[in-house]
Amino acid sequence: MISPSYFAWDLTDRGSAPCVRDDRIELSYRDFADRVDACAEQLAQLGIGRGDVVATFLPNRVELLITLMAAWRLRAIATPVNPTFTVDEAECQLSDAGARVVIGASAGGSDPDRIHLHVDDLTERPTTGWAAPATGPDADDDALLIYTSGSTGRPKGVRLTHANLHYMGSTMVRLLDLGAGDHALLVLPLFHVNAICVSVLAPILAGGQITVTGHFSVSRFFGDVARLRPTYFSAVPTIYALLVANADGDDVTPDLTSLRFAICGAAPISKELLGRVERTFAIPIVEGYGLTEGTCASACNPVRGPRKPGTVGPALPGQRIRIVDPDGRDVSPGGIGEVLIAGPNVMRGYLDRPEATAATVVDGWLHTGDVGHLDADGYLTLVDRIKDMIIRGGENLYPKEIENALATHPAVLECAVVGAPDDVYGEVPVAFVVTYPDTAADAGALTAHLEPLLAKSKRPGRIHVVAALPRNPVGKIDKPGLRRGLQPSGS
Repeated sequence: MISPSYFAWDLTDRGSAPCVRDDRIELSYRDFADRVDACAEQLAQLGIGRGDVVATFLPNRVELLITLMAAWRLRAIATPVNPTFTVDEAECQLSDAGARVVIGASAGGSDPDRIHLHVDDLTERPTTGWAAPATGPDADDDALLIYTSGSTGRPKGVRLTHANLHYMGSTMVRLLDLGAGDHALLVLPLFHVNAICVSVLAPILAGGQITVTGHFSVSRFFGDVARLRPTYFSAVPTIYALLVANADGDDVTPDLTSLRFAICGAAPISKELLGRVERTFAIPIVEGYGLTEGTCASACNPVRGPRKPGTVGPALPGQRIRIVDPDGRDVSPGGIGEVLIAGPNVMRGYLDRPEATAATVVDGWLHTGDVGHLDADGYLTLVDRIKDMIIRGGENLYPKEIENALATHPAVLECAVVGAPDDVYGEVPVAFVVTYPDTAADAGALTAHLEPLLAKSKRPGRIHVVAALPRNPVGKIDKPGLRRGLQPSGS
C-alpha cells in the first residue's frame, strides 16, 4: 500500500487489486508500481533528480498519473500543463516552472533545449536490479506546481508540498468514508488539483480504484457508470446541469445504482440545480469549496450528517475559517466579509513571487479574495468574489489575461472583459473594445486574432466594439456597470 510517509510505495498487501484504468489500459497496483518505477528510471537516466521539474502535456490518461508518481519517486516536482494550451501559453508555464523535461503526446512549449519525451516512448518495466532512491520525499518537499492566473493575468505557480497533498488525500478518505471497495470515476481535468486530490490520491490511499475518462460527454458518462460501477465522482455545476438535462429527457432511466455520493465544487451551484441532481441521481451531492492555494478544499458538506443547501459546508478537519472585515477584524456569525483559511492545506507559496505570497498568506492565514459568511454551526455561505474572476464551467478565467491578449491587436486602444451569465457554463467572458481613431477592427477580426493566443475556453463569447468604456468617478473602467448591463432583464 501507500504508506503515510508521503506516497512511498509498499504493495505487499495490494499487488493484484485493481488500481487504475483508462480507455486503453487497466493496471493493478503492482502493474502501476512497475510502470511508475520504469518511468522513474527513465527520468533518472535523463538526469532528473531532487528538485527538478517534470511537466506533462497530456489529456486525461493513465500515463499522466504514472509521470506524477515517478517524479515523486525521484523527489522531483510535477507540473501538469493544460493540454489545450497554445504553444505560447504552455511555454509561459514551462519557462516559469523551469521544467527540465516534458512528457506529452505533442511538444508542449517552444524551448528546443528542453527534453521532450513522447508518451508512447515511456518504458513499461524497470531494468532488473534498478532501485529507486532509498530516501523518499520529505513532508516539506515541493510535490506539485499548479498554475493559476493572478489578478494581473500573469500565471503564478502554486507550490504544494507532499505534506499538503497527504493531508488533503487522507482528509478526503475520512470525510468521504472511502475504503478498498470504492471506485472513483475521474471526469475533471488532471491539470487541476481537485482531480489529483479527490479522484486520485484519496482512492489510492484508501486502496480503491480509479477510472480515468477521456473527453467528457453526457452519453459516455452514463455508459461508464452503468458499465464500470463507480461509487463516486467529482464534477462542476456545468457537468451536473448537462447530466440532469439529458437524464430528464431520456426514455431509459440511467443505471446509477452503484453511486453512493457525488461531489460538486469549483463554482457555486444553485439550490434548484442541486435539488434536481439529487432527485435524479438519488444520492447526496456534497458541495464543497476551496482554492488551489489551499490544496483543493477547505469546506465541504458531509456525506453523512447535516447538509445545508446553499452553503459549502463547515471547515474540513484540521482547518479553520475566519470571516473578516476590510480592517482584518473578525465579524460575528452571519456577518459578511472576506474568507480566510488556515491549516495544513495552505500552500508553501507562489513560485518566485515572494511579494504575492506575502500578500496572500498573512500570519498563516490564506486570504481567499472571496466574500462569505458563517452561520452558528460554522457552515460557510459564499456571497461574492472580490476579484473579477470569471468561472466558466468550473474553470477559473481571469479578465486581465484576455485583455492583455486583445491589446496585442494593433487596432485596440483599450478593452475590458467581464463575465456574463450563461445557462450552460454559468459564466462566459464578454469583451468590450475601443479601437484607435481612424482604425477599424470588427468582432470577427478580433476573435481570429485571439485564436493562436488563448485556449478556446478563454476566448470571449462575444466581443462588442464600442465608442468608449464607462468609467467610475475616479476614472477607472466601471466593470460592475458593464456586468449589470449583461444581466437578463428583470434580474
